[in-house]
Amino acid sequence: MKRGIMALMQEQTLPTQDETPTIYIVDDDAQLCASLTLLLEAHGFRVHAYPSAEAFLDAYRPVRPGCIILDVGMPGMDGLTLQNTLAARGVNLPIIFLTGEGDVPEAVEAIKGGALDFLRKPVSTDKLLEEIAAAIRHDAERHQEDERKEQALECLSRLTKREREILTLLVSGLSNKKIGQKLEISHRTVEVHRSRIMEKMKASSLPELIESARLCDLL
Repeated sequence: MKRGIMALMQEQTLPTQDETPTIYIVDDDAQLCASLTLLLEAHGFRVHAYPSAEAFLDAYRPVRPGCIILDVGMPGMDGLTLQNTLAARGVNLPIIFLTGEGDVPEAVEAIKGGALDFLRKPVSTDKLLEEIAAAIRHDAERHQEDERKEQALECLSRLTKREREILTLLVSGLSNKKIGQKLEISHRTVEVHRSRIMEKMKASSLPELIESARLCDLL
């Protein structure tokens, strides 16, 4: 199991990252934290355990790839409040909730808030490792999406006002001819602008250009 899980993690880690996945455990049950820490470290993960949501917030520094294993019912700030607090701060680390109650309304709220799963204690080792693998994959994919968006926005910033205008019309489905008519410019002028747009956006095809526009929230 250990070899299989870590092989999977290596496949899911971003090419530019050479980091061991970090698992954050936030639970006021010291015995559970200790046992989960031993289990996950034995499977090759870096683990940080915290007895409260407040302690986690004080110590957390963004690290990828990773995920949070979070208890729902804790003294002080509970798990759902921590989830909302992280979202408000723009922290998108995947969350796997653990609960001893299996409360349906709480589960629904957690999932709506973006949690990957809501597991009832005691959870099996295989199930937990399966969910962690999914969380790491999800985090890596989201990080890749963020990087693509950043690159696309950087390319977009190089366009002139006219080029942005034509880009918006292009990805909305208008032909060069229709764009020329709408902007009262020649078909040839549209073609020249389109060529420059493709070059600046680093797109080799219209589908690639449309994807870049999506990343820039132009669709």
